[in-house]
Amino acid sequence: MAKLYLVGTPIGNLSDITLRALETLKSVDAIACEDTRHSLKLLNYYEIKKPLFACHKFNEKASVDKIYDMIKDGKDVALITDAGMPCISDPGAIVVNDLLERGVEISVIPGATALTSAIALSGICQPVFTFIGFLPEKNKDRAEFLTPFRNVKTSLVFYSSPYDVNKDIEYLCGFLGNRKLHIVREITKIHEEHIVTTLAEGAQEAPKGEYVLIVESAEDTEQKPQGSIEEQLVDLLNSGVDKKTAVKQVAKANGLNKDEVYKIAINL
Repeated sequence: MAKLYLVGTPIGNLSDITLRALETLKSVDAIACEDTRHSLKLLNYYEIKKPLFACHKFNEKASVDKIYDMIKDGKDVALITDAGMPCISDPGAIVVNDLLERGVEISVIPGATALTSAIALSGICQPVFTFIGFLPEKNKDRAEFLTPFRNVKTSLVFYSSPYDVNKDIEYLCGFLGNRKLHIVREITKIHEEHIVTTLAEGAQEAPKGEYVLIVESAEDTEQKPQGSIEEQLVDLLNSGVDKKTAVKQVAKANGLNKDEVYKIAINL
């Protein structure tokens, strides 16, 4: 039986592709692309001519059957995204999960990733980090999504577009407090840049390119929180955290009974 190949593609510089990736793209029978127009630039650059079809976040579920039928008919298929590795903050996971359940063989062809490149550029010596990727759009969803990571003792790594980067930095400052921030953008491109700043001062003038934001780890959570109980509750509620979660977090941080904090919360 044929197989599916997950192929890593360049994150900027077209030369950042492995020989094995090129061999695979030349050998398969068809290529599933996040955006066929975007992928054509890479394939034309390396004079690779193969049938292409779209597989993106809006049609990924519908693409599974097509990919499966091709593989069942003995055709090898490569799956690529616009940049980097499929499934990593990109389409692909739905396809992989479904095909694994159907017993399809899948191989991965590694390639460049913005995540590891940005971590290397940052020079952070901490041996572990937490990769979060893109933030949800709505503040309510962001608060719920980020709450488990608020006091983790690792750096937090986010992806951000030029349209969202300042909004993301502002939100993270309000939610996490003012922490050291590494801004890495345009990795492997001519305007590659690494900025060391803080969340409070990290806003970008005329944002351009794709961003990786690395927020350094929280301070020791055993230290007493700043501000009164009322102020701590207000800060959390204003950041989008629901009342129940805010009460729980403030009670735990201050060594108080939840009922005591709840009485304060209902009087705000």
